[in-house]
Amino acid sequence: MTHATRGTPALAGLAIGLALTLIHLTSIPVDNTSVNPARSIAAAIYGGTDALAQLRAFILFPIVGALLAGFAHRALFERTNI
Repeated sequence: MTHATRGTPALAGLAIGLALTLIHLTSIPVDNTSVNPARSIAAAIYGGTDALAQLRAFILFPIVGALLAGFAHRALFERTNI
């Protein structure tokens, strides 16, 4: 949506909003998912030792996901001149 030449930046907000809506509608009924990292980290810190043991998931997994998405985007969509 936000690519300089192929995207439509005017629709980026709609795409992001619909993606968050889908995440909330599918995952909150299952396990009370928190999409906000600050809320997840605060709940883990104040939730006791069990939640604190899972804190690394709220920090590490978004970083790993962002790296994978970046590499996948570069491999699939960016043109290289050989």
